[in-house]
Amino acid sequence: MEKNRTPHILVIRLSAMGDVAMTVPILYGLIKKYPDLHITVVTKSFFNPIIAQIPRVKVVPANVKQKHKGFFGLWKLYSELKVLNIDGVADLHNVLRSSILKQFFRLQSVPFIQMDKGRKGKKQLTDPNRKFFKPLKTTFERYAAVFDKLGYPIGINEMHSLPKKQIPLKKKEFVVTQTKIHIGIAPFAAFAGKTYPTELMEKVIALLDNTKKYSIVLFGGSEQEKKQLTAWEKSFTLVKNIAGMYDFKDELAVISNLDLMIAMDSGNAHLAAMYSVPTLTLWGVTHPYAGFYPFQQPISNALLADREQYPKIPTSIYGNKVPEGYEDVMRTITPESVVQKINEILSEQSS
Repeated sequence: MEKNRTPHILVIRLSAMGDVAMTVPILYGLIKKYPDLHITVVTKSFFNPIIAQIPRVKVVPANVKQKHKGFFGLWKLYSELKVLNIDGVADLHNVLRSSILKQFFRLQSVPFIQMDKGRKGKKQLTDPNRKFFKPLKTTFERYAAVFDKLGYPIGINEMHSLPKKQIPLKKKEFVVTQTKIHIGIAPFAAFAGKTYPTELMEKVIALLDNTKKYSIVLFGGSEQEKKQLTAWEKSFTLVKNIAGMYDFKDELAVISNLDLMIAMDSGNAHLAAMYSVPTLTLWGVTHPYAGFYPFQQPISNALLADREQYPKIPTSIYGNKVPEGYEDVMRTITPESVVQKINEILSEQSS
């Protein structure tokens, strides 16, 4: 690197929302620890509001479905990136696309470090005939190892959550009553194997609503999800569905102001955790031992399906594999136990 030139690291993180949210604590920590460092993140344009909150970090959008699709599309992406005078690349995705980009960056002799995803350990963890059952490295530790090799060591205790965001005045109608305690509920996940059954979540909402102590804010995305959330909003007094009502940036502001988020092993859990919002997670066929537990959340904030009854858990890393007979694992988490844990977390917060 040229003397006196501002160091500039490129980060590749193309995948799911939760993965992008998990990069926030380490990126924010790096910016705080290294005041001269600038970072550019290559990710989907939709995720820009997540990254844009961090100073000296900008996003270069990657459209791998159209503009940057295939080998020649990735060459076009590389051509857009190489003019940025990058000093090193942190590949936090480590898939075929980023491996192709690695070959392109070799033309400039730019250091290109790929994250060790721990595929062997994850395969062993999800083997029903596993010989061990212990936590793997966390995703945050795997991220840190990449930046260490690029010359920017950072410890877990040096990573930081984001400050609370101000909700625009025109969006403050999410406060549906005068109650001061706001609970977010994100009841969906990418796969059925890690989604709490609808009728059980409805009972959780009913139990909370009956107390008249909480404002409940519902989060979702797809049209089918919005339909379910709208039905709950109509059925209960202190429930507000904001799915489709807010843009992503404003939705993040709402999340940052919650007193508690209830989510599955999903992206919404990581969005809440990146603001230090207490987050209660419900786990089905996945497990925190795989390394995707939300940032700085106590492990006591996780309610897990019963492994004595369902010993093959975790059956997969992402929840996409549900063995026969494992369709109802989350029914071992009762609505009453969810509400009890909510009360415990809120009590700890108030004390």
